[in-house]
Amino acid sequence: MTTNDSVQVSVLGLGAMGNVLAAALVEAGHATTVWNRSAGKADNLVAQGAQAAATAGDAVRASRLVIACLLDHASVHEVLDPLADELVGRTLINVTTTSPEQSREMAAWAADAGVAYLDGGIMAVPAMIGQPGASILYSGSAAVFDQYKPLLDLWGTSTYFGKDAGLASLYDLALLAGMYVMFAGFMHGAAMVAPAGITAGEFAAMAAPWQTAMTGAFQGFAAVIDGGDYTVEGQQSLEFSNLSDLLAASSDQGISTEVVAMVQRLIQRQIDAGHGEEGFARIFESIKQPG
Repeated sequence: MTTNDSVQVSVLGLGAMGNVLAAALVEAGHATTVWNRSAGKADNLVAQGAQAAATAGDAVRASRLVIACLLDHASVHEVLDPLADELVGRTLINVTTTSPEQSREMAAWAADAGVAYLDGGIMAVPAMIGQPGASILYSGSAAVFDQYKPLLDLWGTSTYFGKDAGLASLYDLALLAGMYVMFAGFMHGAAMVAPAGITAGEFAAMAAPWQTAMTGAFQGFAAVIDGGDYTVEGQQSLEFSNLSDLLAASSDQGISTEVVAMVQRLIQRQIDAGHGEEGFARIFESIKQPG
């Protein structure tokens, strides 16, 4: 059922994420048209009140606002390039996962085609959409963000980073980098204790509160990095942070040392450059300026 604030919106791509994005729009009363390359993906949405389009072109023509949630950047072009003329004067919000440069290229394509463009990076898994903790980052057209923010907020907390269409993707991928390295660290620890008969579940019960507590150090590291002085008082030195014992213990347990060795290389590069007495945050320089 539509409401006085209902927006006519079309969603292209009904994978795990696109499906829940569309479902949130339907539930909120927006007149939602959906399209997916393979048949059957729209059935649950149609049962909830969405309209299924036979082609991507039909979906685009049905609405002034088009949401793209496709496999990748190439898929976006594959679907939308033939529809450039149909998109003229419409608004495209692209929440497909892309690199910053791909997002900028898509924004330039949209500008050439006469399409208002907003790029989005989804910081959530499908089950989180519409729930506390879901966050979606946007960059590109401020006018589009302002106009459709109430709709975007149905999915999660909406944050706008500016007119550079690549910024949302940059933040997205940077945050994912931290997540994946954290996950890898947990899995290294679980592998390390496994030969002692400790299950991953038992280890997780110890690791989760510990790693959560350690995130409190982020702001301190950030202050040192932004200040550019790695000699300020109160820091753990690079020499003290040497991970040789951790590497040896991992080897003794018969597991790969790749995850920890990566961090050790960042530390050692700064020690070798004469910065051993400076703070651990200095490994930022190893990452920022690869040797």
